[in-house]
Amino acid sequence: MELLRGGSSTIPTASLAVVVPAAALYARAASARLPPGLPRLAALLPVIAFYAAVPLIFSSSILRFVAGFFLGWLGTFKLALLAASRGPLDPALPALPFLFTALFPVKLITTTNNERPAASTSSTTTTTTSSGSFVSRAMEVAAFACVLRLYSYMDTLHVYLRYTVYCLHLYLLLDLLIPCTALLGRLVLGMELEPQFDRPYLAASLREFWGRRWNLMVSAVLRAAVYDPVRALAAQWNKNNNKEVAAAASFLVSGVMHEAMACYLLLRPPTGEMVAFFLLHCAFCLVEDRCVRMWRAKGWPAPPRAVRFLVLASFMAVTMFWLFLPPVCRDGGEEMLRAEWAAVPAFFLKLLPRYGILYVVYICLINVGGLD
Repeated sequence: MELLRGGSSTIPTASLAVVVPAAALYARAASARLPPGLPRLAALLPVIAFYAAVPLIFSSSILRFVAGFFLGWLGTFKLALLAASRGPLDPALPALPFLFTALFPVKLITTTNNERPAASTSSTTTTTTSSGSFVSRAMEVAAFACVLRLYSYMDTLHVYLRYTVYCLHLYLLLDLLIPCTALLGRLVLGMELEPQFDRPYLAASLREFWGRRWNLMVSAVLRAAVYDPVRALAAQWNKNNNKEVAAAASFLVSGVMHEAMACYLLLRPPTGEMVAFFLLHCAFCLVEDRCVRMWRAKGWPAPPRAVRFLVLASFMAVTMFWLFLPPVCRDGGEEMLRAEWAAVPAFFLKLLPRYGILYVVYICLINVGGLD
């Protein structure tokens, strides 16, 4: 299969292992010598453009998606923030922690609010758990294997059941992939990293889901790159609604970047539906906030958490099935992705006799090491 192969004869995929880190080291060196602002931004723009183009080298949609998320989205945003001396990157970081933070969806833990990120030297510090115990992590691995197995039988499932499987697949993929990078950082570099998910299936409101549980690295980057600057700017014009304006801008940028991720995945132009999805969620987040404040002002007891969860789950399902998944699944996209993912189990089964024990070690370390 093409899973580990690039699609360009002019830029071999293996060379990316050298060129991509070298570009990040150039960004670190340039940032150390140039002041924040336009001079530093001008020096970093070639790296930003390069990282945005790297995912297109791969012929595999899976690798395009992963590279698009790591580099095309988070990598470019981190570098843009670095140009303004904001965000998780700092030229004062040692080379390896800088590389790891720039190239992967992770953020170093800081010990105080005023300190920049630094590599941890303590062996007793542990990161906050994001997915529960050893049992829950093992269950996620088993569920992911079942999802991949289901790809061979997707034709027999109703379209909404297939969409549900795809949503589960996306969550499991991210929640298993990102801890792998966190584990590497802890074991190889001795770095302490912030968790990226906090059991999003327990959320009982849109604000809790997007702000405190789902893909926290993206939330942190959007807050630093969009929310905080827009809110500060909006406060100069309207002190009453600056939070709403900043939230709308953040959701809009998130929608645009999800359109970009779909482009990486399918190599098709954007449709605008994902932007509509996130703007709709923004509107309902703002309505939800107003309703909660009004509810509390009247002294009414909060609805049971189970009821709020069911309302949230229903809203998420309707909007995902209406706006988020159709642009990915239509026009042969669903069949193409299913065919590629259906080949993944066979690929890993070939590796299992030799490397299967590593999966067990991974699950053990990710819990014992405090990364789960």
